[in-house]
Amino acid sequence: MRRICLALPTNRACAETISAIGKEAAYAAEHFEVEVHLVVLDSSDASTFAAHARAVAELPGAAGVVVHHLDEARQREFLERVVDAAGVAEPARLLDLMLPDAVSYGACTNRAFLIAAALGCDSVHRRDSDSDYQVLGGKPVFPIHQELLSLGKRAADAEAAVTKSELEPADAEKPVSLVGSSFIGELSVDVSEIRELDPALYYDVVSLWAPPVWSEEEKRQLVEASFTGGGTDPFTADESVLGAPDIWQVDMCNIGFDHEVYERVPLPPATETIGSDYFLLHVVLDATLPGVVHNRHIVNYYTPGRRSGAGFTAYQLRFTKFLLSMLYLYPVYGRMMAAGGELLDEQHHVRVDTILELVRDSAGTDRAENVHRLDVLDRSYRQLGGKYAEFAEHLAPLRERLLDEAKADVEDFARLIAAWGPMVAAARTDGLTGPGGSPAGGAGATVGGAE
Repeated sequence: MRRICLALPTNRACAETISAIGKEAAYAAEHFEVEVHLVVLDSSDASTFAAHARAVAELPGAAGVVVHHLDEARQREFLERVVDAAGVAEPARLLDLMLPDAVSYGACTNRAFLIAAALGCDSVHRRDSDSDYQVLGGKPVFPIHQELLSLGKRAADAEAAVTKSELEPADAEKPVSLVGSSFIGELSVDVSEIRELDPALYYDVVSLWAPPVWSEEEKRQLVEASFTGGGTDPFTADESVLGAPDIWQVDMCNIGFDHEVYERVPLPPATETIGSDYFLLHVVLDATLPGVVHNRHIVNYYTPGRRSGAGFTAYQLRFTKFLLSMLYLYPVYGRMMAAGGELLDEQHHVRVDTILELVRDSAGTDRAENVHRLDVLDRSYRQLGGKYAEFAEHLAPLRERLLDEAKADVEDFARLIAAWGPMVAAARTDGLTGPGGSPAGGAGATVGGAE
């Protein structure tokens, strides 16, 4: 029986989400021939962690489900063993990239990838703590249903499981490497207030994440579609498309990856940067690996604190760093797109050395474009006034540091890619319980920080 990893990274209170995702794990084990390892990667404070531990303990026992609730101390112990066993250069730096002191969307997912490898899982299915499931006929609409119908299968064999196939004949023998969907509800990035205050300034700000070579019309189309997910229409029946995945209709709160992808290439470990976890979507698409995009959208909602005080400042800084990261990611995306199927070897595996070279080369990109981005943000936020003008004042003395950090982030990404293969191999040997151990837990067990 194959194993899968259903992963929930969190640094905030989400006991209700843990309960809901526990039901999704039980559903997967009941309806598919899989052993589900539900991994809660918990970076929250002690009192919140204790509440989460209670939520984990209250999950109904389900055959074929193993729950791992791992606090940061347990995660660090595992990572220290992996980095040490991998024999990589700069082990202390790599440990920092895997478990930084700051928020990192890429790093928390990379930890899930390594833990999945340690547990012998064939796929990772990621959810977020600020989301919920739609309901149809009184029952939750679980994305894992669509993910397990196709993920990892030979693409030609997956055609029977989708409602529409756009599969190119040349891709029929390749594995389905990504299955994903989006969300309904509020914008995935908390910028809707800017749109309400001044639509023109909203365009100026959001268009900063478009490639600068795009036409004004292309930028306008991007701004209109940005962060809107699957719209507002509720789920009524399954729709799924097999082929080159429309990655603009996929969000990281609602995605499954085959291990042949994430065990070769990690995600950028940039800190305090929203969107830093989307790199593998581009790898799958540009390398001509097939995917399935479906309509079992997650319900997105905002957690308290994003729109005032320190929470507002922190979030807007993460948005700023997201915009600056595009300077270095777009050259990689463009060259991956140009390479196409050449990014794959004869076994349809991603050529890691090629991607590593592209990432390293992008670090030399001239930063003038990022200076422009900061200028536009400064001007726009000052025009918006109020807390946005206050954020512009906060941002002004950070400009040089942020410009340097954006470059350092892509250099760190290259460093992690170079070490990733040995780290994955070491994780498989470690088995989450240490050398000589076996993957932790049995059906229905709870392990890790909640013990």
